[in-house]
Amino acid sequence: MSGKAYSTAELMACVMARHLRDREVAVMGAVSMIPMAACRLAQETHAPNLSYIAGGSGAVNPHLEPLVFSSCDAENLRADAVLALPDVILLEGHGKRFDVFFGGGLQIDKYGNCNLVCIGDWHHPVLKGPGTVGLPFLPRAGRAVIYTTSHNARTFVEKVDFNSGPGFLDGPESWARQGLPGQGPSLVVTPLCALDFDEISKVMRLKSLHPGVRREQVAENTGFELVIPVEVPVTPEPTPSELAILRRVDPTGVARNLV
Repeated sequence: MSGKAYSTAELMACVMARHLRDREVAVMGAVSMIPMAACRLAQETHAPNLSYIAGGSGAVNPHLEPLVFSSCDAENLRADAVLALPDVILLEGHGKRFDVFFGGGLQIDKYGNCNLVCIGDWHHPVLKGPGTVGLPFLPRAGRAVIYTTSHNARTFVEKVDFNSGPGFLDGPESWARQGLPGQGPSLVVTPLCALDFDEISKVMRLKSLHPGVRREQVAENTGFELVIPVEVPVTPEPTPSELAILRRVDPTGVARNLV
């Protein structure tokens, strides 16, 4: 908590929640406690008609208080509806069915590509991840929200070793050639800052600095050259009402204590 009235994870959940809109449909992967908290917060504030699907459980709008450690947990099945996993995959692959896809990875590069497969050479990896999972469908959603609980040069790299979650690929020209239905990644949320993407170059851009974080700190912990505007605002802190909602749905700190 670092003496603050909120944790960094709660701040991240607020940033994500504020990005969501009423009547949208969001989907997320297995280890998605912060996005789940963000969706619940958005539903309780400005987006009461938001719907979200919790990972491999197929649960639509789980009625969870408290949150659980995985969006694949059986507790999620207490929900408005439950979809079979093949149906969730078909919806992800169709395009134009999900407005927001929450994703992340072992590596994230300057164009928002994510790697959840391996670090190093494919044949002799230094580290293996869980695999592509649903990340190949990122560019088929309306927009992608990327999040990570670790902001350092090992996570934010010039180019991912394996592209399992396409962002803007190799830049605007390669992205345009694909003719994909989605708009690409729109927001990146980390323990240090919020980022978006330059409209022309599609390179990641510093959007706001979390309270107490310096732009030099972000640059030093990023393995590529960010687009940094002359003026960078401070990320608005969670309001008392936002914190009250988050702590009601997450009383045991499943999401709150992640960062």
